[in-house]
Amino acid sequence: MQLSAIKQSFSVKYEYQLLFTQGVFHIDNSIFVDTIATYKPNEAVKVFFVIDKGLSDAHPDILMQIEAYCKSHSNQLKHTQSIVLDGGEQSKNSSESIEAVLKGINDNAICRHSFVIAIGGGALIDMAGYAAAIAHRGVKLIRIPTTVLSQNDAAVGVKNSVNIFNKKNFLGTFAPPFAIINDSNFLKTLEQRDWISGVSEAIKVALIKDKTFFKYIAENAIAIKNRDMEVMHYVIYKCAEMHMHHISQGGDPFESGSSRPLDFGHWAAHKMEYMTNYSLRHGEAVAKGIALDVTYAHLVGLISKADLKHILKVLLVIGFDLSLPLSSTLETEELLGGIQEFREHLGGELTITLISGIGIKHDVHTIDMGLMSQAITNLNQYAAINQ
Repeated sequence: MQLSAIKQSFSVKYEYQLLFTQGVFHIDNSIFVDTIATYKPNEAVKVFFVIDKGLSDAHPDILMQIEAYCKSHSNQLKHTQSIVLDGGEQSKNSSESIEAVLKGINDNAICRHSFVIAIGGGALIDMAGYAAAIAHRGVKLIRIPTTVLSQNDAAVGVKNSVNIFNKKNFLGTFAPPFAIINDSNFLKTLEQRDWISGVSEAIKVALIKDKTFFKYIAENAIAIKNRDMEVMHYVIYKCAEMHMHHISQGGDPFESGSSRPLDFGHWAAHKMEYMTNYSLRHGEAVAKGIALDVTYAHLVGLISKADLKHILKVLLVIGFDLSLPLSSTLETEELLGGIQEFREHLGGELTITLISGIGIKHDVHTIDMGLMSQAITNLNQYAAINQ
């Protein structure tokens, strides 16, 4: 008897929201408890907190605030435990952090109807989100990002990941969070390098999608550097909006294809992070990666010299160091090897996003290694003169 193939298809609707507030754990601020209540109204839900040590150092009362907040809203929140873990990229490089989150989920009987609350920078949120996604095949996650980069980029997407085999984001999942809550109060205690670091992601998305947004960043570059909160609020909001719109409307939310425009500047950034043992912040590396790719784009005739100089000047005014951390020919070759690693990460055909004008994305499928080497030399010469 000949048996025919059985075929079936189904679709799953995903929905999540990004909320904005100040003082998320102030007793009279209901945004957090109201968010939980949208899942199970009038029923206490278990919440397990994973907190970035950098945040707890800057806000030493955060643990007491969380406990008091949950106690005040005990009809809706059942606080189980708050654990503090080292943040930064190193949190994604070791299994110890993942195991600590998984142990907390297990010890506190966090199930698929409970919540993991990840509070911190993008790396810790990535790691905690990965652990939440693999526990019980996925427990609910609320992200409370506390840096510019996490509020405008890392925490607003649908990806979670950790590093292994000396490769960034080699292990990961696509698992949308239940919600993201941006609290602008957390930005006030950031170091200057963390204040500007995340702006590179806003520059990235503006360069590939929105000339008007890039114009705003350029006109407010000094205000950004000087920590103008109103300007930063808009930069974060607009960048996050554009990222979330790309995910929902770009046609490839789980990145099945080879084109990833939101990774503009990232092939070099990922490699430089690894080569510097992650002493470079992700946003700092992205700024360098963008600078390198626009320098290359000019060499291959995609953008004018005027546009190149304008983009590099904006990065410099904000405060980015554009020099590449390369001290030998071998290190240059190692960086260039990041192009092949990026292709492997994408799968299939090499696709590198460049620009053919400010606000105009342009994908290429081959890289002239000679010209990319020249771009490295040109950028380092430019950085040495202008830093």
